[in-house]
Amino acid sequence: MISNPAHAESAALTDSRLSALCAETVQSAFVEYDEQFHTITLRAKERFLARDWGESFADAAERLHLYTREMEELTQQIRDAMGSRLDERNTWMGMKAVYSSLIAQSPKRELAESFFNSLTRRVFATEGVDQAIEFVDTDFDEPPIVSQRPPPRSYSEPSLAQLLTAVLTDSVASFSKEHWCALEDAVQAAAERIGAAVDGRGHATLEIIGDVFYRGRGAYLVARISRDGSSAAVPIAFCLRHESDQGIELDAVLIGETDLAILFSFTRSYFRVDTSCPYTLVRSLGELMPRKRLIDLYNAIGFHRHGKTEFYRDFVRHLRTSSDRFVPAEGTRGMVMLVFTLPSYDVVFKLIKDHFDYPKESTREEVMRRYRLVFEHDRAGRLVEAHEFEHLRIARERFDPGLLEDLLRDAGSTVRREGDDVVIAHAYVERRIRPLNLFLLEADESAVADAARDYGQSIKDLAASNIFPGDLLTKNFGVTRTGRVVFYDYDELCFITDCNFRDMPQPTTPEQEMAAEPWYSVRENDIFPEEFPDFLSLPGAARPALFEQHADLFRAAYWRDVQEKLRDGEIPQVLPYLPERRLQRSSPVEGH
Repeated sequence: MISNPAHAESAALTDSRLSALCAETVQSAFVEYDEQFHTITLRAKERFLARDWGESFADAAERLHLYTREMEELTQQIRDAMGSRLDERNTWMGMKAVYSSLIAQSPKRELAESFFNSLTRRVFATEGVDQAIEFVDTDFDEPPIVSQRPPPRSYSEPSLAQLLTAVLTDSVASFSKEHWCALEDAVQAAAERIGAAVDGRGHATLEIIGDVFYRGRGAYLVARISRDGSSAAVPIAFCLRHESDQGIELDAVLIGETDLAILFSFTRSYFRVDTSCPYTLVRSLGELMPRKRLIDLYNAIGFHRHGKTEFYRDFVRHLRTSSDRFVPAEGTRGMVMLVFTLPSYDVVFKLIKDHFDYPKESTREEVMRRYRLVFEHDRAGRLVEAHEFEHLRIARERFDPGLLEDLLRDAGSTVRREGDDVVIAHAYVERRIRPLNLFLLEADESAVADAARDYGQSIKDLAASNIFPGDLLTKNFGVTRTGRVVFYDYDELCFITDCNFRDMPQPTTPEQEMAAEPWYSVRENDIFPEEFPDFLSLPGAARPALFEQHADLFRAAYWRDVQEKLRDGEIPQVLPYLPERRLQRSSPVEGH
C-alpha cells in the first residue's frame, strides 16, 4: 500500500513519462544554478570599481557554495518525484536520454552533463562509472553552438602605446577613461616592455580573450598580441589594481606562457569572468597556455565540478593507453596520508590512513575539515588544490603489489579488493610536484638559494591570507614547474588568528637552563617561532639564503604583527606575479 501521495503519483506514471518529468526538473535546476552563478559573477566589476573587497570576497564564497546548495535541493526534488522508483535504472537511462536532448542546444552543455553526473552520484554512489546513467563521455561530438556569440575584440594601431590606450579605455571591453589613474605613464612603460618582447615592426594587433577576469583585489585582461612581420602571437595579460580614490592603475604586464601559467595556477582561487560559452573560453586560454590541462582551466574560471569531469575522462583515457603501475609517491612517507602516483600521469592520489603515526593526534574528520578549508579559502598561490573523489574503481593489475599491500593494511576502511579491481572509497587528487626537501638536495646552488627564498616567501604569503601551515618542514612543501614553492600537507594547517605566537622564555636559574624538558607551560595553540630553525633541514646555500631574506619569520613579533593586521580587517595583497613584472613599485605589497 502506498501512503505517500507523491509516491502514488510517480507509481502511476509510465517509465518514459517519469523519465521526461525528472529530466525537465534537472534541466530547470541547472538553468537556475547557471543564472545565479552568472548573477554573482557579474557583481565582480561593481565590487572592483567600488573597492568593496569585503563584499567581493563574500561573493566569491557564495558562488563557491552555490553548486552544493542547488544540488541538495535538486536531489530532494528527484527523491520526492520518483518515490519508490528512485533506484529503477531503466527510468534513469531514459532520464539521461531525454536530458541529453534538452541540453543539446545549450552553450554550456558540458557543464550540464557534469550537473547530471553529480545527481546520479548522490543517488547511487556508483563505484567506478556507469555509462548508462552517467555522461562518462560527452554525448556530443561537436562544440556547442552559440547563436549570438560576439566576435573577438580585436584592436590594431600603428604604435604599441596607441594600441594599449585603445584597449584599456574601451568601455565596452573594460573601463572608460574616467576610471583610470596615471594611465599615460603606465601605458608608456608597458609599451616599452612589450616592444622588447614581441617580434616584428609596424602595426600591432591585439585580441582580447574573454571578458575581464576578476579575482581578489585584482582585475585582468588576457590577450594575444602580434606585430607586422612576426611569426606568432604572444600571450599577454594586463594586471589592474584599484587601491585609491584616484582610480584604476595598470600595475603590471605579464608576457609569455610562463607568466600566464602563474596567473592561472592551480594554487590560486577562481576567477570571476562572464562567459556565454565556457567551452570556447577554455580552449582559447588553452591556446595561450598549451601545457595547462582542461581541468586547470575550467577550475580557473570557477567550474571546478566540470573540471573534475574533465580530469576523470582524461584519467580513464590514460589508463586505457598506458601500462605502468601505481607506486608510492616520491618524498617522505606521510604520518597521516598514503600518497601514490602513476609515473606516467602527473597527479598524486592521497588517502587518509586508518590510524595516524605517532605523534599525530588528529582525526579523519579534522583532516577532511582542513581540506575543505583549503577549498574554500584564498589559496594565495601557495596551496595546492585538491579534488575529492569517491568510489574509484581501478584494475588491480595496475597497482604495484607492495603499494597495494600498504593500502589494504593502512587504509583498509577506504580501500578494498573486489575481483580483479581495487575500489577506493575516498581520495584526494592533486597535481604532482617535486618535494622541496628532494629539490634542495639535487638542484644547483643558485636554484637551491632561489627555492629557499621562495620557501620563506610562501610562508609569508600564506600568513597574509591567515594560514599557518602548522608543520614547516620542507618535506611538506614542493616546487612547481615554474619554480614556485607551494604547500601541500594540510593535516596541521590552521588560521593565523587562532595561534598564540610567543617569545621563548629565558631561563632565570641554572636548573631551568640545564633542564632537558621545557620548564615553562605550553598550551595547545602556543607556537615559538625561535624554535623553527632547529627543525629545518636546509642544505648548502639554502639556510643562508632563507635567513638573509626572511629572518623575521623566526621572531614572534613578525607573526603577532600579521595577526594584528588580520584582526583589524586588513586584506593584504598577495600578487599573482613577480615583483619585477610591476610597472610602478612605489607602494609596498605583501608577497608576490
